[in-house]
Amino acid sequence: MRTSTITRKTAETDISLTLNLDGSGKSEINSGIGFLDHMLTLFASHGRFDLTLSCTGDTEVDDHHSAEDIGICLGKAFEEALGNKMGITRYGNMMLPMDETLILSAADISGRSCLCYDISFPTEKIGTFDTELVEEFFLSFVRNCPMSLHIRMLAGSNAHHIAEGIFKSVARTLKNAVAIDPALKGEIPSTKGVL
Repeated sequence: MRTSTITRKTAETDISLTLNLDGSGKSEINSGIGFLDHMLTLFASHGRFDLTLSCTGDTEVDDHHSAEDIGICLGKAFEEALGNKMGITRYGNMMLPMDETLILSAADISGRSCLCYDISFPTEKIGTFDTELVEEFFLSFVRNCPMSLHIRMLAGSNAHHIAEGIFKSVARTLKNAVAIDPALKGEIPSTKGVL
């Protein structure tokens, strides 16, 4: 099974995370940030990833360090669980509607970090959560599991729906990209022979 356990302890956060890429969508999330718990629960469910996360962070300052470091740990977990990436589909995309919101995401697990993020939130906060942290989370993620990840908003006016659409769309995109393609028969999906 393609699994990983990551721990990260700094002066700002203490994180333990386990991931199973071939799971059933089960999750147990305690990020210390209610809204991020909700988003990561959706992410696990829609990606069919089993995800356990515990984070104690300096949220008395704000949520930035926790969101950033959780993105780092999730990226590291994906990279470790993917191993040499033999047989993976490599590419994935999803156009996902969430009521009035429409989010397009696409990924290439290429070994090169690139986030193209074109999202305009109508509010600076969702509850107490800073909407700018969604981009920070995914930037940390792609820096630690090197891939090209495009996230684009085609429609949307409700900040909660936009964020939820992003996490669901990216989860389904990654589900497809990390899936094993039987036609590849264990090959690396690159003419370079390495990802």
